[in-house]
Amino acid sequence: MNVLWVYAHPEPRSLSGALRDDGLRTLRALGHDARESDLYAMKWNPVVDAADFGAAASDDRLVVGDTAARAHARGELSPDIVAEQEKLDWADAVVVQFPLWWYGMPAILKGWFDRVFVKGYGYGVRGEDGRTLRYGEGRLAGKRAVVVLTAGAREPALGPRGINGALDDVLFGLHHGTLFYAGMAVLPPVAVYGADRVSPEHFAEARDLLRTRLSTLETTEPIPFRTQNGGDYDADLVLRPEHAPGADGLSVHLTRKRAG
Repeated sequence: MNVLWVYAHPEPRSLSGALRDDGLRTLRALGHDARESDLYAMKWNPVVDAADFGAAASDDRLVVGDTAARAHARGELSPDIVAEQEKLDWADAVVVQFPLWWYGMPAILKGWFDRVFVKGYGYGVRGEDGRTLRYGEGRLAGKRAVVVLTAGAREPALGPRGINGALDDVLFGLHHGTLFYAGMAVLPPVAVYGADRVSPEHFAEARDLLRTRLSTLETTEPIPFRTQNGGDYDADLVLRPEHAPGADGLSVHLTRKRAG
């Protein structure tokens, strides 16, 4: 497989850095071709502005989605955005690695998605029949994605009754609203808890967990999200009453409850 590793941590000597280094070695030892976008090392610009869109930005006032779509169609996106899109086009799978900060991604990684997943590429894609292709369909359909994250909280605090909320819920926006929205099959995350106080034994466990997941990157069953155009939702994109009757919340968007 071709694997793109998108990495967002400012310290290469961190736990995250050690896991990234071992993960890339593991992929290559398994025979995969791996490339990396180390966003801090690249000094990635996370801020969307008119400079992203070339001449398309001078057509009218800056309506980001529509201007980005014109720039994408005309080949006028800035070179750094195009380079990342080319990596994504090359990849069969994407590893997205970051420390969990304030319940989400570091700003530099959020800005990577903002600038790279533009309208006409990551979203706003239509099929031949005119349907909008998203939530399981789209330009990035057929690719796999897995989130690798470190969290300062201990595992119970990110569990179903933990004060931080369940990790699946914390990651729902990224898993479902970004990666799956753009068409990718999303694998269960690899999470390292208590990351600020990791013993050598804990690191070895985390390393082995990541190695195991990478060794099954092609076969691990994705999170069973419902597709938009599979018939489960009505014309207003509301789940039909015969599915998960009487239930609400994020879990209704799964075709079945995940094991574990």
